[in-house]
Amino acid sequence: MKIHIAENADALGQRSAMLASAEIKQAIAARGKATVIIATGASQFDFLKHLTADATINWGAVTVFHLDEYVGLSDAHPASFRKYLRERFVQQLPAALAAFHEVNGSAEPLQECQRLGALIAHEAVDVCCLGIGENGHIAFNDPPADVDAETSYIVVDLDQACRQQQVNEGWFATLDDVPRQAISMSVRQILKSRVLVNSVPGPRKAIAVKNTVEGPLTPLCPASYMRQHPRCYLNLDVQSANLLKTNTQQGEIQ
Repeated sequence: MKIHIAENADALGQRSAMLASAEIKQAIAARGKATVIIATGASQFDFLKHLTADATINWGAVTVFHLDEYVGLSDAHPASFRKYLRERFVQQLPAALAAFHEVNGSAEPLQECQRLGALIAHEAVDVCCLGIGENGHIAFNDPPADVDAETSYIVVDLDQACRQQQVNEGWFATLDDVPRQAISMSVRQILKSRVLVNSVPGPRKAIAVKNTVEGPLTPLCPASYMRQHPRCYLNLDVQSANLLKTNTQQGEIQ
């Protein structure tokens, strides 16, 4: 896991976009196409702003999957991740994608998991762009996560800390408004990606970052399993990194 600490969230997003862009272009040069996973949430705002502005990427050769979506939430809802990605990613690109595979939260959940699983089974994912939740989740794999799930997409129960984060970030008015289940890409599927590019800004993520980097490998902090990945970039800002030990901040960790 290679850690980089940026001065602020915008600089963090710019670095993540630079890394993701390089991996996408390398994949296209090598095999004529790239497959990418894109995350959502407030932590990805600056990253997506910089990535979508990159006109040097042949977006017409890029297939995109997204990580997760609430079960039973309409794509017209302000918190819908399908809506988020259409507005903040797809519609901001300078050219059309080869394909964009949304997670349809309005569909029957198990059938949707099977549909998406069949699609991603034929893809070698070049880069997964993601964040870390305040509870240490990746995608919606809340603790204690099923880190051994073999299927690519699973139906998960959302814990209270995760649901409260959605309220705190302004996506929902009250905790009761937040759905209790989601369709999520599994931990194992995320870790199959050739490269992981993490964007994790802000003081509310500092404890989760410390547990990810310096704590044990545990389903109680699903993000900790990213330490087992051979090419994982963890991009932080000074606020999200402020609980890390000095020697951790200065080097790579295993």
